[in-house]
Amino acid sequence: MGDGKSMGVSISYAEQPKPEGLAQAYHIGAKFIGNSPSCLILGDNFFYGSELGKLLASADSRQQGATIFAYQVADPASYGVLAFDAQNRITSIEEKPAQPKSNWANCGIYFYDGRAVEFAKNLKPSARGELEITDLSRCYMKDHSLHGERFGRGSAWLDTGTAEGLLQAAQFVQTIQTRTGLLIGSPEEVAFRKGWIDAKQLRSLADAIGKNSYAESLRQISAGA
Repeated sequence: MGDGKSMGVSISYAEQPKPEGLAQAYHIGAKFIGNSPSCLILGDNFFYGSELGKLLASADSRQQGATIFAYQVADPASYGVLAFDAQNRITSIEEKPAQPKSNWANCGIYFYDGRAVEFAKNLKPSARGELEITDLSRCYMKDHSLHGERFGRGSAWLDTGTAEGLLQAAQFVQTIQTRTGLLIGSPEEVAFRKGWIDAKQLRSLADAIGKNSYAESLRQISAGA
């Protein structure tokens, strides 16, 4: 560095960066998924409602095609908007349309059959340079196998991708749990309700968590409270 000569950095562009986007998940996970059915859930989405389990089970029971979820919103022009036929099949998906065909917004849960990886391999990057999950869903729409499940009243869909959205979701959970005494999104409780663990195992998990309100709620559940 003391010889007075300038230093440079050589950059090779032999390998161009691969396009990103939600559908890239089916490139990254191709070996793991193979030709098996799969469910993709966006990590910044929050779902709540007594009918949630039923809707997910309905989507999971379909052997062929894909299922995406819809939530009624007051400002559909801000979302991906879905239109349905009489059999609850999706007939159109429009991203932030100026004149929405419905008030049903596309949510962040996607069930795809075993063709998803192959469809994803043939996707082209969009105008913004991403592999769009909407384009993957449209592959199923073309052969009339894209179904829709609609969340009804009493359900909640919140986006936690911003600090404000995360705070709103936290306040929502706090309000429900404080007023009802019921837990939201507890994996230990779900395992117990499904019969995957027994009451003794649930108490053991609660004891491992320690002395706090969450652990005490699990102890009450294990005792049948």
